[in-house]
Formats: sequence, C-alpha cells, structure tokens
Amino acid sequence: MSDPFGPLRGIGDEEAQRAGEADGWVADPWDHLDAVAADDLVEHRHFSPPNKRVVRGVLGAVFAVVVAVASVGWWYLRQVNPPGEATTAVNFTIIEGETLDTVSRRLEVLGVITSARVFRWYVGRNGGIDFVPGYYQVMPRDHMGDIMGVLNTPPAQTFDNVTFPEGYTVEQVASRLAEKVPRLDAATFLRQAAAGVVTSDFGPPDSSTGPTALEGLLFPDTYQISGDDSATRVIDRMVSLMERVGRQEGLDKSRDKVDYSPYEVLVVASMIEREAKVPEDRAKIARVIYNRLRRDMLLQIDATLRYGQPDDLSIAELAQIDSPYNTYTRKGLPATPIANPGRASIRAALNPAPNPPLSDPICKDLKKTQPCEYTYYVIADKQGGHAFAATLAQHEANVEAARAAGLLG
Repeated sequence: MSDPFGPLRGIGDEEAQRAGEADGWVADPWDHLDAVAADDLVEHRHFSPPNKRVVRGVLGAVFAVVVAVASVGWWYLRQVNPPGEATTAVNFTIIEGETLDTVSRRLEVLGVITSARVFRWYVGRNGGIDFVPGYYQVMPRDHMGDIMGVLNTPPAQTFDNVTFPEGYTVEQVASRLAEKVPRLDAATFLRQAAAGVVTSDFGPPDSSTGPTALEGLLFPDTYQISGDDSATRVIDRMVSLMERVGRQEGLDKSRDKVDYSPYEVLVVASMIEREAKVPEDRAKIARVIYNRLRRDMLLQIDATLRYGQPDDLSIAELAQIDSPYNTYTRKGLPATPIANPGRASIRAALNPAPNPPLSDPICKDLKKTQPCEYTYYVIADKQGGHAFAATLAQHEANVEAARAAGLLG
C-alpha cells in the first residue's frame, strides 16, 4: 500500500520499517515528529478570566439604560392613554386664530389631557390638526388619538339627532335640547326664543316678544343639530319647518277653510294636541271647539288650565286660578297656543269633523228644530278615547260612566 503522504524517510528509516513490519507494526507519518511542518501544530494559549467588577459594571449600566427607556416609554403611554375610563364629555370651543399651543394648554387646564407638551408632540407626529372655529365635545382622559380625531372633524360635520315630540311647550323643547346637546343650555334657548330675533309668518299680528312669543310656532320633529349650530339657528329651523308644514296643510288659507287666522288655528291645534289621545278623536275635538266658540260658550278645556302651572295641582284647584289660559272662566281662545302641535293636529284644526247626522244616537233626544252638534266630550276608555255628546244631559251621563270606570279623579 503506497503512503499518501509521500516518502518521509530519514536516516535509519528503512531498517526501522523493516523491523516494524516484521513485528506487525504499520508505520505512521506522525510517528516522526521531525517530519511534521511547524504550520501543522496548534498553539494552545491560556486566557485569563474576565474581571468580575467590570462585568457587573457593564451589566449594571445596560440594565439602567433598559430601565430608563422602559420608564420613559411607560410614562409616555400613560400620557397618551391615561388609565381609567373616560368621563362625561365636556364642551370645548375653538376660537378663530387658535394654534396647537393655545389649544393644548387649554385642554390641559380643563383636565382633558394630562400634558400639553406630550399632546403637541403626539399631534406633530400624527398628521397635525386643522383647527376650525366652533363647538366640540371632548372626553376628558380619553386617548389622545380620539381627542385629536374629534378636533380634526369640523363642527359642521358632527351631528346630534334630537327629537321634540308633538305637544311639547317651548320650555320642554329647551330642556330636551340642553339634555341632548349640553352646550345649548335651556336658559339661552328661552332667552333667544323670547327676544323676537326669530319671527314666524304665522305668528300673532303684533309680533310680540316674551316667554310665549314662539309658543305653538316651533314644529315638533327630529332635527340634526350640528356642532356649529347656535340656539338661534335651531329656533329658526323649527320656525321655518312649521311654516313649510303649515303651508302644505293649507294654514295660509285658514280664513277660507275655518274663518280663523293662521295663529288662531295653531291655538286650536295646540289644544287638540294636548287633549286627543287617539287619532280618530282629533277632528271631532276640533269640531267641538269651533261649535262652542260659535255659540259663545266657555271652552272648558282642561289642558289649558295646566299651561304654565305646577303639575301637582288638581283640575279643581287649577280652575280657581285667574289666568289668560283659564278657559273655565274666560270665553274665547286662550292667549296663545299651549304647546307646539304636529301635522295631524294642524290638519284636524283646518279640517274639523262634520257634525253627526240625525241618525246618530246622540241626536235622538233632540227636538227636530234643534241642531245636532258635537258640543261636549269626556274620556271614555283606558286607551284615551273620548265619548262625545250633543247635550249637557248626555255629557253628564258620560262623565258618570267615566268616573265609575275610574277614568276620572
């Protein structure tokens, strides 16, 4: 077998090989140290262990840096997103010419954010804010991203849907608005409604001012109140919608329809709104009112007694109060509408039901020369339906039946 390393023989190699072969020994090139090149030898060096103080120092420094970075990050996150739940929204007004610096400082003073400086840093790295003057609602201690989103939405693009039911008075409208849109407080709304700044085409002839100036002239509906709406703008929209609906129903032609002015028809419609509980009674109640007015009778409508009076008084007590709304003591229509009527009541006031035909049971006790007309009504069932009568005797019988059924106090 040939030697892969080539001939590595020195002096006496042949003899040693022969002797080895005779003994069964196989020669190996590494048996001859003088034949190994110096480059093939590995030098084994001894390393000293690192200084423990140095290691501890380095590790301590690294740990301190990590802790410092983590602390700063934790502090920053608590500024951006404060712990705890966001509280009730507060009103915030952006004034013309305001900057991020002035806005952030005011937000910090109000407690909306915890750090004006962090807020400015956050806003600057998240696209900035284009401030538009107007009203905003922000949540204190909310995430800065949410606050930034609110302030970046122009007030004209933010809305609150507010529903004003049929039969609400101006005071109730003011309270509902303040409840749903707190920045539009009730006192300001009432003050603007009484100031005569907004008037109606269907208002009283003298365009009066005062607390009842717009009573009955605000159309009840659901309105979208934008972030830049003022109390005056809301009032103007409600008056304008009443004018539009009124014209659609023919209120501008009321003289031809029922021989009363548009304002007087709204007074009638407001009484219908507060008295009628079921739709089919509206037109009949309208006819009762017109019949009694024509006969120069007292209207004696309970709902008028309650207007502007405490809720805890009984009808008997209210009837003793001398006021322009006491239709138990004063003939004719009350001084103003007693509520803001809806479309159905306006329609009924303009289109009262015809009087009953002679074949109607309520006409049977009348003399042939006596006209049969709806003249009285009283509640008749738990759903709020009314019983109508042509004579006082019929009405008194209906009242007794209502009292027996527990429908009257």
